[in-house]
Formats: sequence, C-alpha cells, structure tokens
Amino acid sequence: MNSAQTDPGKSAIPATDPFALFDEWLAKAKESEPNDPNAMALATAAPDGAPSVRMVLLKGHGRDVGGPKGGFTFYTNARSRKGKEIRANDQAALLFHWKSLRRQIRIEGTLTEVDPEAATAYFHSRSRDSQLGAVASFQSSPLEERQVFLDRFEQVKEQFEGDEVERPAHWTGFTLAPQAIEFWLDRPNRLHDRRVFTRAGDGWTDTLLYP
Repeated sequence: MNSAQTDPGKSAIPATDPFALFDEWLAKAKESEPNDPNAMALATAAPDGAPSVRMVLLKGHGRDVGGPKGGFTFYTNARSRKGKEIRANDQAALLFHWKSLRRQIRIEGTLTEVDPEAATAYFHSRSRDSQLGAVASFQSSPLEERQVFLDRFEQVKEQFEGDEVERPAHWTGFTLAPQAIEFWLDRPNRLHDRRVFTRAGDGWTDTLLYP
C-alpha cells in the first residue's frame, strides 16, 4: 500500500502476526527490488561490546524455523569475524531496507547454530563454484593479493574434480530467534509509521513508536 493513499491519522502497519506481516513485505520486495530482496544487514558484537555489521542473505524464515519461537537463518564461515563474534556473543540484530518500497524491518534476538544436516543440505544446494569458493576461502583472514585466492580456488577445484564437494565443518548456518521485530514505513514529511512487536511468552505484544 502506498503511504500517500492511507489515512494519515491511522497506522498503515497492522497489529497482526509479525511473521505473516514479514512474509507479506518480503513478497512485495521480491516484486520490486532489482537485486537480492533477501539481503539484510547483520550486526554482531565482540565480547567487549565493539560492534560490526555486514550484509548477508536470508535463507530461511518463519514460525517453524529454528525452534518454537521461529527464526531467520543465514549461512557463513564460522571462522570469519562474524562467526567468531557469534560464538562469543549470541546477541545480534538484523535490518532489511527495501529502498524501492521505502520500508524497513529491524529484528533483534539471539543466534543458535543450525544442525549439521541443514548446513550440508543448503551447502549442496548452492552452485558448484560457490561450494568450491567456500572451501577455498579463509574468510576474513589477511590476503596478500587476490591472485593467491584465485590460485587456491583452482587447486580446490582440481581436488574435488569428479567428486562431491565436501562441506567444511566450519561452514555453517545460524538462526536468529526474534525477541523484537519492528516494521518501519515511510510517511510524508518524515511523519513515519513504526510498530514494534515484542516477544511475550508464546505470543507477541505490539505498540506504535514515535518516528
């Protein structure tokens, strides 16, 4: 719904199941975003509180993902900076920003690792070159020059020639169990619309926020 077509005195973000609303907004983003509508910023922090953020891709979500509270899943190299921070501090936040729709969703919660079977299944659903690249990369480690990585990729490619690419044990996934999900919608004159859903036992409470 276009924000300009709504009653300015009423919220355009319904007080409903936040997972269902997320599905609705993501489906709309898939119609309008030119690239990676499932891209999200992932914020983590080191034990001393120093934050870091990067873009990752959402690869699973919903009420039945990651346990009874539902969740949002992504995959990564656990030896990367984010992987090490997650191991040390399971608190994290996600941000979806769909510029073409002028919408955002912020999600906060705790991360748990997916089981090895799920990680392997997703790993082998990727293109073969993406699998090989994951094996070849020492993600976040210093690299003398790019050609070193490209040479290593060719070595790994030769190593697995004719065989299934083995998922490295450190290549895995994490699921964020949400404690809060905030929906943000652009409105004229920066009088934006915000509603936050907060976990309350097996359900949710919700409230509007000043922009």
